Amino acid sequence: MTKSAMITICGRPNVGKSTLTNALVGEKVAIVSPKPQTTRNRITAIVERGETQFVLLDTPGIHKPRTKLGDYMVNVVRESVADVDCVLMMVEPVASIGPQEEALIERLKETGSPAILVINKIDTVEKGRLLEVIALYSAAYDFDAVIPVSAKTGDGLNELLVELEKYAEEGPHFFPDDMITDQPERQICAELVREKLLRCLDKEIPHGTAVEVTRFSERDDGVVEIDVTIYCEKDSHKGIVIGKKGAMLKKIGELARTDMEAFLGTKVFLQTWVKVKENWRDSMAQLRNFGYNNE
Repeated sequence: MTKSAMITICGRPNVGKSTLTNALVGEKVAIVSPKPQTTRNRITAIVERGETQFVLLDTPGIHKPRTKLGDYMVNVVRESVADVDCVLMMVEPVASIGPQEEALIERLKETGSPAILVINKIDTVEKGRLLEVIALYSAAYDFDAVIPVSAKTGDGLNELLVELEKYAEEGPHFFPDDMITDQPERQICAELVREKLLRCLDKEIPHGTAVEVTRFSERDDGVVEIDVTIYCEKDSHKGIVIGKKGAMLKKIGELARTDMEAFLGTKVFLQTWVKVKENWRDSMAQLRNFGYNNE
């Protein structure tokens, strides 16, 4: 008998939600970077374990929004915590509950969703220190279970999946068994470019960028031709994205193309352009154009 479970992964920025998602899937379906607020949309990933299908909802990091894009991201988290079989609230192994965690705990109390506390990055601390973290969070909320893991090394992930089996209900799978994400290929390719922007650029500049795939076509010889437009908020930012004699844009394109070829399993011919859309993060029309739409 097949079973399924819908699982939301939430937490503050950089706690490791997307790293955990990729580790459980076994392939890269969510971009990662050391910078906060890497994930902007809810990403659906599918994990098969025997007859059980887990549908993972990787959400943006909960934070204090400063733009309409930030408002959208926080709303995605709030909506994703409700009406699921289980919520994985990810925290770092630090004996302190910050405002982001407090906000998530309040949301869990509102929805009454079953929740597991996942303490990530246990490879960075002595295991004795985890007892303080467990005690602190257990006093703040009645979690169904507490699972220490390292999304980076894989430690504890099998224990987490075993625990999640308890939330799976009998019935047909939500997605075909050979799917690992519901994201279109062109969307993943756009995200791969944005990941390289986050990795190669400093400070606020990459957070003010959006990426649009304007052409995605396969030639007769199997090569995929992809045209990408990178949007930034200022002319000065455009110059930084392009770099001296185009060096930065070339670097970003080469790194993205390598990942695209690994993901698509074929050669990619990638062309990139940079354009300016001032203050697009505070324009509802532009947000909708880029796929950030709560409707």
